[in-house]
Amino acid sequence: MPAETIKTLFENKQDIFTDILGQNTAKQQFASALLSQRHILIQGPPGVGKTTLAKNLARQLPTITVNDCGFNCRPKGPFCPKCTTTKNTPTKTITGVERFIRIQGSPDLTVEDVLGDIDPTKALEYGPTSLRAFTPGKIFKANNGILFFDELNRCNEKLQNALLQVLEEGKATIGSHTIDFPATFLFIGTMNPEETAAVEKLSDVLMDRFDVVHMSYPESIDIETQIVQKKGKKMINFPDKLLHHTIGFIHHLRNHPDIKKKPSVRATIGIYERSQANALLQDKKSVSSADIASIIISVLAHRIELKPSMKYLVKTEDFLTKEFEKYSHENKLNNNTNGGGSL
Repeated sequence: MPAETIKTLFENKQDIFTDILGQNTAKQQFASALLSQRHILIQGPPGVGKTTLAKNLARQLPTITVNDCGFNCRPKGPFCPKCTTTKNTPTKTITGVERFIRIQGSPDLTVEDVLGDIDPTKALEYGPTSLRAFTPGKIFKANNGILFFDELNRCNEKLQNALLQVLEEGKATIGSHTIDFPATFLFIGTMNPEETAAVEKLSDVLMDRFDVVHMSYPESIDIETQIVQKKGKKMINFPDKLLHHTIGFIHHLRNHPDIKKKPSVRATIGIYERSQANALLQDKKSVSSADIASIIISVLAHRIELKPSMKYLVKTEDFLTKEFEKYSHENKLNNNTNGGGSL
């Protein structure tokens, strides 16, 4: 992506990442890396806004005109087999969102999925060694845009090695072909460093291609309250004081010494929405602590993990029951709201 495009976004010195509340340090580091034309790896737990931050950037990008060739060649500097062998290639305009190409990392993702492969039909027409038989993958479709690789640490070692050449040399080798591809895309990857299931260790040489931006949970109850009210569905009244203490309970769990996997912001939104729905089903006009207590297990039990020293001594459900009852008593939820706070 041209440096002047990124530079223009920050000329007015305002926060362009308005979709993300809080996370000021992460946004500053992200902006700095963008201005430096660095490939970026965003690390953080689930639900903190990693994908939202990247999509927010994509919406800021201007609409541009490119050739309708599958490689997004610029009309004045085409490089792909189609544009270099065909005169008067049709053009099209693409928005910033359309220039945002997403890859979902998984163990079964192949090099061909990302880079592209030889199309058998075209191979019969043009010959198996012709570049015109090559069908571009998502990396090429991200030319002049953003390649967003979600959960990068879920891809296998072979794919990691294929990315090395593209990120460093700006070209990809497909079978017997060496395709010179100008790497004018911005690579943004994400990963949860604490995830252990179906993940691969990223090699040192691959990590050396990135600048790392760290994101974490919302810094305060007030910021998370704003996020929940912005993202969550509003069905009936949820008293402000009760919502404050509900989100406070989530922060309490995140700081608990016996919890290994912490509840995400999605869990907070889940409690916000489910407690409203529960009250609505009972023909109530306002959420009470009893409505929250009734859905705590359903929303949270699978989203947290106790440390080994605790999980063999108590069930997660019983742990949550005790912690919520204790928190409710300490914050006098039973006295300040309509309904009880026990599970």
